[in-house]
Amino acid sequence: MTRNQATATGFSAVVLWSLLALFTVGTAPVPPLLLNALCFGIGGGAGLVWLLVTDRIGQLRAVPLRVYAFGTAGLFGYHFLYFSALRTAPPAEAGLIAYLWPLLIVLLSAFLPGERLARGHVAGAVLAFGGAALIVAAGRGVGGALQSGHILALLCAFTWAGYSLISRRLGAVPTAAVVVFCLATAALSLPAHLMLEVTRWPVGAAGWAAVVALGLGPVGLAFYTWDIGVKRGDIQLLGTAAYAAPLLSTLALVLAGVAEARATLILAAGLIAGGAALAARAARN
Repeated sequence: MTRNQATATGFSAVVLWSLLALFTVGTAPVPPLLLNALCFGIGGGAGLVWLLVTDRIGQLRAVPLRVYAFGTAGLFGYHFLYFSALRTAPPAEAGLIAYLWPLLIVLLSAFLPGERLARGHVAGAVLAFGGAALIVAAGRGVGGALQSGHILALLCAFTWAGYSLISRRLGAVPTAAVVVFCLATAALSLPAHLMLEVTRWPVGAAGWAAVVALGLGPVGLAFYTWDIGVKRGDIQLLGTAAYAAPLLSTLALVLAGVAEARATLILAAGLIAGGAALAARAARN
């Protein structure tokens, strides 16, 4: 697989994550940690079937335990912090802070071996962040006193940026290891749910379909393709392209009739596209 192909594969995760909000709406009233356990269980189970069918299950034996611990901590830690942030701070504000992770990836990736941070990367990241911020903050202005949820959201951003960047250093670890990351995350989420939440199951066939869609896509396949992208592709371009997720997510909600189309989308689209173009040009140079 070439570097460009790996980058394109990684970007497919961004597209899948853009459906996260739409599918999540359909899973109400399932609480976050229970939804986490269900979705990662489905995603990990599907990955396990893939390993068995392709006869790659043996790859798991060669992966050190510390790598499994790292991957599980990354997936579980990110989602635990994210859901906690949204419970203790206004969702728009927490979401905006949590979405600092693409910018952190672009900027911090300069410290990886063989990578260099150009002015185009910085300019593209900042421009794209402006578009993402415009979408996230459109419904509610960012303001008010700093709450614990804001701090959790910031930790959330650093967690996913750190997970992605360290995954780059683990390029020799097969993507098959993500199957264990997902299954272990599901196993940790279940007791956390029992301790912290009241059990509520999906409503009807549509609710369960939304859960399955989440588990197979945004909380399943996306982690496998993202793993390939950050290990073999252009991680700086991926970090900037990740700003497309808020835009694509909003468009999906608009097309589904869940959200209202606004002029803000047009301006945000221009900022995000312009930022991605700057970063792509810097990557080619």
